[in-house]
Amino acid sequence: MRGAYIDRIMSISILIALLVLSFLILKPILLSVIVGLILAFVFTPVYKWVYKMTKQKSLSSFLICILLIVLVVIPFWFLAPVFIDQSVRLYQASQQIDLVTPFRLIFPSLFVSDQIPLVLEGVISSFTTNVVNSIGDYISIDNLTKIFLHLLVVFFTFFFALRDRKELSAYIKSLLPFSDDIQKKLFDSSKAITSSVIYGQIVIGLLQGIVVGIGFFIFRVPNSLFLTLLASLAGIFPIIGTSLIWVPVVIYLLIAGNTAPALGVTIFGIISSSLDNFLRPIIVSKRTQVHSALILIGMIGGLFLFGILGFIIGPLILAYLLIILEIYRNKPVFFSNK
Repeated sequence: MRGAYIDRIMSISILIALLVLSFLILKPILLSVIVGLILAFVFTPVYKWVYKMTKQKSLSSFLICILLIVLVVIPFWFLAPVFIDQSVRLYQASQQIDLVTPFRLIFPSLFVSDQIPLVLEGVISSFTTNVVNSIGDYISIDNLTKIFLHLLVVFFTFFFALRDRKELSAYIKSLLPFSDDIQKKLFDSSKAITSSVIYGQIVIGLLQGIVVGIGFFIFRVPNSLFLTLLASLAGIFPIIGTSLIWVPVVIYLLIAGNTAPALGVTIFGIISSSLDNFLRPIIVSKRTQVHSALILIGMIGGLFLFGILGFIIGPLILAYLLIILEIYRNKPVFFSNK
């Protein structure tokens, strides 16, 4: 009896040690693995359509990988130099703009001391300098090698998650300490909530940013590519949206005396903001819409913990937690803004 107890303790200790070591091995590439899984989820409908024609899992996954390279990697390769150039030029332009005077006009009570404008200028200058330095560090030779390795992990994960998704799902179910009924409810709810976050918030937000970007390009706003990227990132945030970018651009155009471009960008900005009300009911079922507050909190917390990928991972983690809590309470999983 004592020997069996010792054997059990040893087995658990070995399992814990292997889990810790495995986590340490996977930690540097964990986000890349998660990105691959998320992309596999997004491209699963396309994979199913291709598989119906090819009837071969490996070939279908390979063709989807080629599609992903065409849609993401190649445009990024050609647009990255333009983006870097525009970000540097925008930084140089920001150094020449007087940003203190607008604050003085809006908040005159804050400028009772002559030291406050100097402090504010220092904060703004430090912020813009840190942003540009971060971009420069990110595109260094050492980081380019790391980026290549991370992309390799993303594509391997993407390929096998598409090809072996049923086997992976069955394996995860075999590890869960729930009954078959609870497992089905958990997987169905997780799939619905993941669709709501990725399609309803991320994809629609990116589309909103692209619409604003089209307005930037049509009306020849300086550094349009960089501003489009910022608008796409802002569009992902609930409540805030692309207005965080296009409204300051309109104000800048008006101050510069470019009334017609300012009006044109405003029209595209309004169209962008209305896309959410038009597309969300079509893409996402009302029953599975995640509350905006949950997404916003998850994005901000995820940004601090995971970096830019936290925009996606943070809300999903909170949504999955609520799914587990609702199942634990033995109530139907339901998230709604209503």
